[in-house]
Amino acid sequence: MQVMKIFLTVIFIINAFIVVWAMIGYPVFLELISRIMKKGELSKNADYEPTVAIMVVAHNEEKVIVEKLNNLTQVDYPSNKLSIVVASDNSTDDTNSLVEAFIQDHPLFNITLYTTKDHKGKTNAQNEAQKNINAEILVMTDANCMFEKSAVKELVTVFSDSNVAYACGRTVFTNSDTNDTADSEATYWDYDSRSREIESRIQTITAGDGNIYACRNVLYEDIPLIECHDSSFPVRFALKGYRAVFEPKAIAHEKSGESNQDEYKRKVRMNRNLFHNILPSVKILNIFKYKWFTIFWLGHRTCRYLLWIAHIILFLSSLFMVPYGVFWNIVLMVQLLFYIVSLIGYISHINNKIIKMMSYYSMTVAAQWHGVYNIITGKAKPTWKKAESTR
Repeated sequence: MQVMKIFLTVIFIINAFIVVWAMIGYPVFLELISRIMKKGELSKNADYEPTVAIMVVAHNEEKVIVEKLNNLTQVDYPSNKLSIVVASDNSTDDTNSLVEAFIQDHPLFNITLYTTKDHKGKTNAQNEAQKNINAEILVMTDANCMFEKSAVKELVTVFSDSNVAYACGRTVFTNSDTNDTADSEATYWDYDSRSREIESRIQTITAGDGNIYACRNVLYEDIPLIECHDSSFPVRFALKGYRAVFEPKAIAHEKSGESNQDEYKRKVRMNRNLFHNILPSVKILNIFKYKWFTIFWLGHRTCRYLLWIAHIILFLSSLFMVPYGVFWNIVLMVQLLFYIVSLIGYISHINNKIIKMMSYYSMTVAAQWHGVYNIITGKAKPTWKKAESTR
């Protein structure tokens, strides 16, 4: 009995550490490290103006594609060094015809349409379209987010540092004050952006922002269709000795999902490659070679991608420890209370900041479990249905 108690206690402590570190410990650790190291801003050269191609991936985006193209024609960047490519992922609505009409109506802009033969998802469309791009810097973005005029310029100038292979900007949600879901997502994104900012200044980020990011075109590499660049490229480049950085002044505006259902589906899709993302390569463990990146990945990504299993082990271990004393009864009841309040908040939309964040966090963990289920059952796909509330 004593051996079992020790075993369960150790298991509980390990998984409690994973949960607490992922959500509280890591950001606090980053802030402390940032103050100790006191590294400055990114190295940027405002006069650096390489050729740039902006790739917009679209699948049945007739609702927003014209607005997106109008937005990109307004960016502050030399027109003779800028091109726009719409990579249409086998669109079956009016997306392609709208793009073609826009090209005809705007002959002064270098805009092209690339269409895939099959609907294989965003990554496949990017892999295919990139083969036709010769620009030095490739900026990638979604059809439903809009750039600030200075976004491309701000994003590109960080590449004046030859060691930078990848850079991402910052998403600002336009509807964060209109509903609970968008408000919680904006709060989480602000917290995550702060972590990226510190990681970027110290060495390299562990993940990007799918709405606005860029890489050196010559370093672009095809990735498996189930993966996405914002999670795959930073780690791939870091393992090759390059930096992936965060530029908060490169801003894209987007609507967040306006319902819990939309946001839940988005998070399930984000976890379609969860097993791989826990530790994409054993090379990451070589702290002597990769230094801060090893710490950043294990602390920021590995722990976060383990939340789904950590929570269930926490619950089961404390359940089995109930006979060992009042403390374990309290621990179990606290967990039950947390989940019950989260569920009530998710269903009833209680207007309380703490309860909203509890519900949002629990939804995130539930989406990881759903993602795991899809992986195990073979339902994880590179394609998905977009959230119409974001259009």
